[in-house]
Formats: sequence, structure tokens, C-alpha cells
Amino acid sequence: MATRRIISTEKTILDKDDDDLKPGTPGQPQSSSTAPAVPLDVIIKLLAFTFAMVIIPIGSYFLTVNTLFKGNSTYAGALAAIMANVVLVGYVVVAMNEDQSDQLAAKKKAGKKD
Repeated sequence: MATRRIISTEKTILDKDDDDLKPGTPGQPQSSSTAPAVPLDVIIKLLAFTFAMVIIPIGSYFLTVNTLFKGNSTYAGALAAIMANVVLVGYVVVAMNEDQSDQLAAKKKAGKKD
């Protein structure tokens, strides 16, 4: 049975992979960016709506089940479902407005260059 000898000038597959990871090789960026991929205000809006999606429906259920609906949990549950949908629609509206404002800012910037 014959074995293959590796010549010292010949690169193995692992050596070739290590060369691909070095900065400055074709297809690789020169330096890495440490900037976050998502802006902070977007993360804050997402966290706020996540918090609202948990608190508002549950809070509305427990606030209205005994006070407004006098123990009828069906109506209180329906109100909680409606409030969850209100929060969801609010998030969609805020996200659409944010997207439109980004597009308008890009158009203004392109208009000033001309």
C-alpha cells in the first residue's frame, strides 16, 4: 500500500483555508467594521413594542375582567385580543413611516448632489 508524502512546499487543504482568512486577500475586506448592523433607535422601538405587546393585552384583560365586564372573561379576552392587534398595527404604521422617512432623506440627498 502506497502512502502519499507531503512535500514541504506543497500546501495542504488546511493551509489553503488559513490563507483565505487573512485580511487583504481577494474577496476579503481590509478591515472589519464594529458598527452595529441595526441602528439603536430601531432596536429601542422594537423593544418598546415587544414590551407593549406583552403588557397591554394582559393588563387590559385583568383590568377589565372584574371592573368593566363584571367577571365575564370572554369579553375581557376579546378586548385583550383587540388590544394586541392595536399594538401590532401601531408597530406596522411606525415601521412604514420610518421606511418612508429614510426614502425621503435619500431623495433629498440625491437632489442636492445634482
